[in-house]
Amino acid sequence: MYRFLLSRQWVILTLLGLVLIPTMIKLGFWQLHRHESRVARNEEVAASLAAPTVPVTELTGKGREPADDDKFRTVTARGTYDTAHEVVVRHRTGPDRDTIGYFVVTPLVLDNGSAVLVNRGWIRADRDLTAFPKVPAPPKGRVNVAGRMMPDETTEASGIKDTKGLPDRQVMLINSHKQAKEVGRPLLGGFVQLTKTSPKPSDKQPAVLPEPDHSGIGPHMAYAVQWWLFTAAVPVGWVVLVRREAAERRRSPDVVAEAA
Repeated sequence: MYRFLLSRQWVILTLLGLVLIPTMIKLGFWQLHRHESRVARNEEVAASLAAPTVPVTELTGKGREPADDDKFRTVTARGTYDTAHEVVVRHRTGPDRDTIGYFVVTPLVLDNGSAVLVNRGWIRADRDLTAFPKVPAPPKGRVNVAGRMMPDETTEASGIKDTKGLPDRQVMLINSHKQAKEVGRPLLGGFVQLTKTSPKPSDKQPAVLPEPDHSGIGPHMAYAVQWWLFTAAVPVGWVVLVRREAAERRRSPDVVAEAA
């Protein structure tokens, strides 16, 4: 009755099912691991944001990067902005996560003579992308800043290509090692993503970047369940098709005769 399973069509169909089952199981676990990674990242970000505020010099120094666990931790610094070495970072999205513009990065010179890069926020791009954009001036004199500690950006970590030959004072990545050559003074590793300034500036400033999302878990768990449901559907569907084919052959003597 089931000799039709030896036909070319059914052999191919069966082999296809045998290939699909382990493939979809693997895809399900891949999505599960992505879900677990997202949950772990959310926990790390939440822990960093909730950690006590410390001076920036406790987490980084000249030639010393902040630790991975210190990313997004709130730090403070006091100093004077060095606008002569201010740069803008191209092709960055604003607080709405949609509009393209620039990050404004200005060195803050500390009391000990060293400096730390401060991402003061986002501005909209001008039509002329070859010229340095109009940037709101930072507060003059000594200021106290607070912000989130961030590691230096690299192509490997961000996926952003460090394009050469850009217009003057425009960069693709925020990287203290590269900008130290231009600033001409010791730079602390990493940079500060500004959240607050004291005294509060009276003039318009770049848009402060929002707190990183650490609540969303994405659709990865749902995708994992879907892949495993598809996996279970393959053998069930195969059995249904086999029984349907066998029933059809029982009802049709011509089909049986042809098979013989």
